[in-house]
Amino acid sequence: MQFLYLLERIRTLPADLFFSAVTYLGDEAAFLCAVLVIFWCVDKTAGYYLAAIGFSGTACNQMLKMTFRIPRPWELDPVFTIVENARAAATGYSFPSGHTQNAVGIWGALALTRRERWVRALCLFAVVCVPLSRMYLGVHTPLDVGVSTVLAILLIGLYLPLYRRAKDSASALLLLLLPSVLLGIIALVYFTCASFPADAQDHLLHASENLAKLTGAAAAMLLTAWIDAKYLHFDTHAPLLGQVLKTVLGIALVLCVRAVLKPVFALFLPQMTADFLRYFLTVAAAGILWPMTFPRFAKIGNLQP
Repeated sequence: MQFLYLLERIRTLPADLFFSAVTYLGDEAAFLCAVLVIFWCVDKTAGYYLAAIGFSGTACNQMLKMTFRIPRPWELDPVFTIVENARAAATGYSFPSGHTQNAVGIWGALALTRRERWVRALCLFAVVCVPLSRMYLGVHTPLDVGVSTVLAILLIGLYLPLYRRAKDSASALLLLLLPSVLLGIIALVYFTCASFPADAQDHLLHASENLAKLTGAAAAMLLTAWIDAKYLHFDTHAPLLGQVLKTVLGIALVLCVRAVLKPVFALFLPQMTADFLRYFLTVAAAGILWPMTFPRFAKIGNLQP
């Protein structure tokens, strides 16, 4: 906490605004956009690699949160203040940091898959600034951030050999994605069978819902890899205008599918089942149905007769 007290004393309005913006690079929305853009427009295998790290990291993160159940910094010390606009996104227990897990895992892995200096510079910016932003905003301690960073680096290293083999091997690609599904299932079984105190039940419900979504998304990504390797073989290349339209319309489709399915499934399915199916179908739409349209986008903006 001593480091957080130091940061608390040197806060300024411009720095508050800067770190409040930067911290969103570790948010679920940033993870989703990064994976989809890479998967649709740049390199499918790299997209699978980023997804595997993100899904696996989140599963490990949720299990650690519920195992240790460490309160947020302002709960440890009621006198300590945070930057208020960060409170809404600081849900669940404090240890370890989910935003840091996402930022270091996703942007760190992306830096390894790209050779462009400007891409690596932006990735390094996110890897350094997002963990710092979580402490500056007062929502995580150095321990929360440090453990998440180490875990993300371990996942990047563990999955790197499979990523390199997956470029030429469908079986290696499936092995790259399978641990995410298994970790999600293991975590859900752990949450169901383990005994947690009464004051942790709200956090347990929130973590279980996150894991149901994660497992559904990971299972759909595994199915996507198999179907693409066997039938689709979609191409990520297109002229710039085609890439822009492909990305914007694709993300709009994903968000619409996710939003429409939520109230529909809520009418007749339990929450956990609804979350699993909603994210499974959303990712399946993004990975299987939407790429079927890519040959059309490859012709948009092409000046060749």
